[in-house]
Parts: sequence; structure tokens; C-alpha cells
Amino acid sequence: MILTKPPVVPIGEPKAGEGGYQPPQPQIRRWNGSGHKALTCDIQVDHDFSLKMRDGATLYMDIYRPAHTDAKVPAIICWSPFGKKFNGLMSLQLMTPWNLGVPDDALSGLEKFEAPDPADWVARGYAIVNVDSRGTGDSEGVMATMGTQEAEDGYDTIEGIAKQGWCSGRIGLAGNSHLAIIQWFIAALRPPSLKAIAPWEGCGDLYREQFGRGGIYAGDLFDKLIVKYMLKGRHGMESFKEMWKQHPLSNWWWEDKRPDMKKINVPTYITGTWTNTMHGMGAIRGWLEVDSPHKWLRWHPWQEWYDLWGNPQAKTELMQFFDYFLKGETDNGWDQTPRVRMAVLKFGKSDPLENVVEDDFPMARTEYKKLYLQPDSQLAFDPPQQQGLATYNSESNEDAATFTYTFPRKTQIVGMPKAVFYMSCDDYDDMDIYVLIEKLDKDGKPMLNLNIPWKGIPVQSFDEFTREQSTEVTEEKIQPLGTVVKLDIGIWAMGIEYEAGESLRVVVSGRNKAVNNFGTSEWVDNKGTHKVHFGGEYASHVILPFV
Repeated sequence: MILTKPPVVPIGEPKAGEGGYQPPQPQIRRWNGSGHKALTCDIQVDHDFSLKMRDGATLYMDIYRPAHTDAKVPAIICWSPFGKKFNGLMSLQLMTPWNLGVPDDALSGLEKFEAPDPADWVARGYAIVNVDSRGTGDSEGVMATMGTQEAEDGYDTIEGIAKQGWCSGRIGLAGNSHLAIIQWFIAALRPPSLKAIAPWEGCGDLYREQFGRGGIYAGDLFDKLIVKYMLKGRHGMESFKEMWKQHPLSNWWWEDKRPDMKKINVPTYITGTWTNTMHGMGAIRGWLEVDSPHKWLRWHPWQEWYDLWGNPQAKTELMQFFDYFLKGETDNGWDQTPRVRMAVLKFGKSDPLENVVEDDFPMARTEYKKLYLQPDSQLAFDPPQQQGLATYNSESNEDAATFTYTFPRKTQIVGMPKAVFYMSCDDYDDMDIYVLIEKLDKDGKPMLNLNIPWKGIPVQSFDEFTREQSTEVTEEKIQPLGTVVKLDIGIWAMGIEYEAGESLRVVVSGRNKAVNNFGTSEWVDNKGTHKVHFGGEYASHVILPFV
């Protein structure tokens, strides 16, 4: 069956007072703001400014710009479906403990969710444009998450804003998560007035990195949190879940959710982190594919909202980047910024390494070493000569096959691992397989990683948390033919330092044992015993990037 239109499902309608929504009231007013962060200048707000797209649909946006001036300013567009008045203060208070370590006075309340704060940027001589994307709030049309439709809307909005009398004609895109992902799509269309982008934490392929990752539907976070509670509009939305039910394999619609990053040719400042379970591979692909000599990659060790709103270095650098490319301040030193900086996690109470300057990523000195599965549940550099077998109950939430390597000296594993396993199942004609990499302490106990600074929260140990685990996980779905099948499994990128005596443990199972923001067990199709073969002709191994 070939679909001519994607499935559309209803979403909740916006209601006054919920998530900051207000009915359209086009108006221009000068405002000194409210919220925790004090404003240092008056801000002129153009509420519910509207622009028509090429197909006639009207989108609404709020524009924050300098008051009392005729000077033309560059604009930074912040694009997402979460509501132009749903802000960071609301999200931190509703969704996180201790505001994720973000200080109370870090935000003004004018910032769009996952976007820069106008209180910082307007005083610096910018306009911030917070857009309600197609189908959001009172913006017209069916909500189309990423893809050609949303990219074309972004193009039209950029060119429409560039023509406004107050605008210098130079436009940037900024923001985190959805606000970052959409930048890949819009920039690939090359709107003439777009001069720089800053995709902070943005995945690059919604099918392979999020909704269909590893062949198992993985849209639970989106369906059960974002769709149910955060997306509000009047015309419905294209449904990832319904499309998966009809087309679990890639088709034209899924491929439209993968931007052609090779077409991006504007200055690009990318950030990523090992601690996010969705965006990392998009940041890596962006770094590898964006076709511009002016691109930077900063890999930080923190949670994305903390880096966006609570990390002073991040805000300072973002301003320096846009000052250089949108305002022409080419003597501000941005061109001396290292092109690649990495972070390495240590886990436990040890602070991570950050701002580690590198020549490139992956690093040229990386040694990809094979560690072979052994019959004593260990990993070793030499393959066992005799064939062996490890099994687990694929329907169990607890059972797994595990293999451990203990480091004799301090070692960093930074890059993209891979597993090559030979597996079989006599009980069923399908297997869903999860591969997890854990870090163990010197006593063999799993370690945890905190992705915000300890100094910013009121607890001093993991014992004061409810259980949560930071790990690297992937999943693979295959169709065995009743024989041993070779699996090539890409594992999510990682950057971890191991002290002498600490260990890396590979866990193979039929259930996800990591912190999981995506698929739940209802999407897993497993029965019976899974067998992991190793030794002899079945040289099962993991490939790790040693640096």
C-alpha cells in the first residue's frame, strides 16, 4: 500500500491560561517584562504577528525587539510546536527536580521553551522571533513535524521577517531539541537571508534515531508526554505512531524526516552530549556533513536544558558566534574558537572533562579494538578457540547475557562503538535485542552519571535519588531463519573515562535495561530463549573506540 497522505490525528485545542497560551491579540507594546530575571532594557513586543506561507496558511509569532530605536537589528528565529508563550520557567518547574541546577534568576519568563531568552538578546541588539509552527496554537494547517512542509514554512518565515522595516535582513536560527532539529531541514533549503545556525542538541534522522530506532517503535515519550500534554492546535497533526502501524519500514514519509545536511552551507555551531539518548548522532552527522568551512562542534557533559540556560559559557559563546556572523563583529575573536571540543564522562562524584580541544571528530588517533566474547562471561582481545554459548530468557525483564572487561590502566573510550554478534532463537521467528554498555566500579558495581553539576543541587550522593541509570544502549530487530544469524549492531556513541580496575560490561537482553525515553515493552516481540554464540567460526565481539 502506498500512502498519498500521512495519517492525521486530533490533538488538544489550546485553552487560555494553559502553557502560557493567549487568544490572538495582534498588538505592539513596550514592556519591561516579568519573571525571575530582571530586564536591563525596555522590550518592544509584537504579539501574534502573522505571516502567510506559500500555500496560504497563516502562522503566528511573537517578536521581541529593542524599543525606542530606529536601528535595524538581526533576528534570531526560534521554531517549534510547543507554544510561543510556553517558557523555560514553566518547563523547569513542571518537569524537573531542582530546576536542573539552573539558577532562579537565569530566566526572565520571556523565553520560549528550549530557546534563548529575549532578556539577554534584545539588550544586545537582536530581535527574538518565537514562532508557533504550522498547526500549533492558532497557526493554520495540519501540524507537520519536521520534513519538507515545516522546512518550507521556515524558509518563508525567514524571508518574511528579513523584509520587516526593523530587521537588518540577517537571520539566524537557534534553540535546543525540536528547535535544533528543524534547523537542519530549513538550512538545507538555503533561504537567502539565513546567515548562521546554532543547532544545539538536535537529532538528524527521526526514523533511525528516534521513532524507529533499531527497528522497534520508540515514540512513547513523544506520544505519552509531548502529544498528550504539550502539543495544542486546531487542525490535528501527522501521526508517527499511526504511520508506524501502517509502514514500520522506511518509506517516502519517513525519508522526508531525514534532512540532507550536505546542502547546508551557512556557518554552523553544533553542540552535543553523551548524556542525551536521542540527539547525539544528529550532532555527529551534522559535523561530518555540513558543507561549510565555518562550522564548530562543542561536545559538553551536561543535560541539554542545563547547558542552554544554566551554563554561562554556552550563552557567552552563542552570543559571540552570532555577533560574528549576524552583526559582522569579525574582530570579536570567534574565529579563534577551536573547531572541535569534546567532553569525557567519569561517572560517580568525579567531575567530567569538558572543553577538551581536538583536531577533529572522530579523533584521528582513535584505535578501534575488538573485544571478543569469552566463555567465562569476560571480554578479551583474543578470540576463544572453542565455540561457546550464552543464553537468556528473552521475555524476562531481568535475565541477560553479560560480558566484562576490566581496564588495567586509565583508558578513554570516545566515539562510536559497534557489536557484531552471532545469535539464534529456536523458539520464535523474530528477535528484538538490546545491547547495553555499563560502567562498573572497582568492586564490580554499576556506576551512575549525573548530567548536571553536583554543586547546583541540594543532594550529595546518588543514594538520595530515586533509581536512574546513565548508559549507552541500542536495539536491533532481525528475522532469524532458524539458524545462527550474524548481527551488525551500531551502538549509541559514548565518551567515558575508566580508571585502572574499573570495568566495562556488555549486557545483551530482550528488554531495555537502561533509562529509556522511547520504546516500552509493548512494542517488543520476543519469545523463548535467545542464544549468543561465540568462539570458532562465531567470532562475536564488540568494537570500541580507544583514544
